[in-house]
Amino acid sequence: MSTARTALETEEHQALRAAVAALGKRYGRDYMTTVIREGKHTDELWAEAAKLGYLGVNLPEEYGGGGGGMAELSIVLEELGAAGSPLLMMIVSPAICGTVIARFGTEEQKRTWLPGLADGSLTMAFGITEPDAGSNSHRITTTARRDGDDWVLTGRKVFVSGVDIADATLIVGRTEDARSGKLKPCLFIVPREAPGFGRNQIDMELHAPEKQFELVLDDVRLSADALVGDEDAGLLQLFAGLNPERIMTAAFGIGMGRFALSRAVEYARTRQVWKDPIGAHQAIAHPLATAHIDLELSRLMMQKAARLYDEGDDIGAGEAANMAKYAAGEACVKAVDQAVHTLGGNGLTREYGLASLITASRVARIAPVSREMILNYVSHQSLGLPKSY
Repeated sequence: MSTARTALETEEHQALRAAVAALGKRYGRDYMTTVIREGKHTDELWAEAAKLGYLGVNLPEEYGGGGGGMAELSIVLEELGAAGSPLLMMIVSPAICGTVIARFGTEEQKRTWLPGLADGSLTMAFGITEPDAGSNSHRITTTARRDGDDWVLTGRKVFVSGVDIADATLIVGRTEDARSGKLKPCLFIVPREAPGFGRNQIDMELHAPEKQFELVLDDVRLSADALVGDEDAGLLQLFAGLNPERIMTAAFGIGMGRFALSRAVEYARTRQVWKDPIGAHQAIAHPLATAHIDLELSRLMMQKAARLYDEGDDIGAGEAANMAKYAAGEACVKAVDQAVHTLGGNGLTREYGLASLITASRVARIAPVSREMILNYVSHQSLGLPKSY
């Protein structure tokens, strides 16, 4: 199945796509399903992607990264996903945490974390969602109070990916403004083995190498240098990490949708029940063509969001990143559904590897923010309609 290549991507970007696609092909969907079935992690693929410089392609060169941006990192995740082996922790570790530390961290934090995030030897999780706050980051109740030179964190987080394999978690908490008394968001690096930092795995129907956790922070004491960036610029720093999260979630969805579509197209070309292959019938061909169009359109918006972000336009990137995430989530779900229907009963077998994507594809619709909240954002921010919440 051909994928459109235009002047939107440089020769370097196209070469990166080809190289990552070759890596993904060596692993493929069988590798991913085996890892999931055996309860393991994608250590081999993670290590090889890191060795080839793909994991840290967005991080600064002076700290061991590739010196690129979200445009390059999103290509990596999309192509791995299109091969059937997406690395979900790429969204969290290099995209969110790496970006926030590179932009706002102290020199010591950069030296401590960025080289390891770039070469894959260190991994960082990201904790923002709370049981009672959901997508409303303004209702976060995890608080950080000063105690001498230290910080003490108390609160809970849910649906935090990969905490068991992460060396630390970037936690979004709130501190009290000394002048106004209001709570403001701040980000803290919490080491995995910090006293009082507890985790419980959430029993998910979603089968993935990356497990989901509930976190309990029970008076977790951190030194002053655990705070990332300026205490008074927490919201700016938070959204500097959330835009890459949305761009990378779009890449995750587009890659998964492309994988499902390629399986369906291959099947439709060769499956023959009557005189011609089933792909010759418009009832089969047209929905697959529509799925392809939707995925291509989603990539265009993702590319726009990545470019705006890499150029430093956080506001413009915010709108485009939300739209890209919405479009990719919808396109992914539709592509997976159509792929399963194209294969009929075979679409539900383990052999073809599509049935598990029925649940997995919903991730791009739900996380990191629901499609309804994105529609709220667009109606309010883009269209200027009154706020409903």
